Amino acid sequence: MNIVDTIMISTKSNFKTASEAFDYMYIKIKNKGVDFDNTKALFNVGFYIHNPSDKQIKARYRKWNKKYAAAEWAWYLSGDPNISKLGELNGSIPPIWKRMADGDGVVNSNYGYQWQRRDQLDKVVNALRKNPSSRQAAISIYDGKEIHRYGHDTPCTYAVQFSIIDNKLCMSVYMRSNDLWYGFCNDQYQFASLQEMVADRLSIKTGWYYHHAHNLHLYNDKI
Repeated sequence: MNIVDTIMISTKSNFKTASEAFDYMYIKIKNKGVDFDNTKALFNVGFYIHNPSDKQIKARYRKWNKKYAAAEWAWYLSGDPNISKLGELNGSIPPIWKRMADGDGVVNSNYGYQWQRRDQLDKVVNALRKNPSSRQAAISIYDGKEIHRYGHDTPCTYAVQFSIIDNKLCMSVYMRSNDLWYGFCNDQYQFASLQEMVADRLSIKTGWYYHHAHNLHLYNDKI
């Protein structure tokens, strides 16, 4: 199967939980993905998670570490882009973050740092308080003005957008690239936690979480 054919592949688009989405997409990529830079990949994959607060990944073959995901969330909340802070919170720094950090230990993919800069998160909350039908409740993660800083670490996420639908906070996450094994499992935890936090500030419940990746993939050693 070539890359063009993958664009035509139909994938399931509605899941109850992130774990259900992971199980389905793992099999789909394994069976239908194309070889692409040491991975098997699908392109332009989008799906809804209807109970995003159930963030536990329960696949038997994937020993997901909730304790680490919680430490990463605390790191995001700190707004500190230095991996040393993650080390303090987690007890150690995962090798992948060490590879991504610059000479000062700073990464661009601490999404908490990204959504706190220029008061983006507060502006989202204020926009939705002022007008629950606002289409301006969006956070920019990937910043074109900072491309010169992306040598070691280019954020995988472009943007996050929020909408209040039927008095519930719905959220869409848009990613340029997403590794299903590590990236999605931890990213869904962080973004679902963000959705819960914003909903709490608005005193409403969470609705669906939509996840879109231009390139959703598995590295060959995880297949």
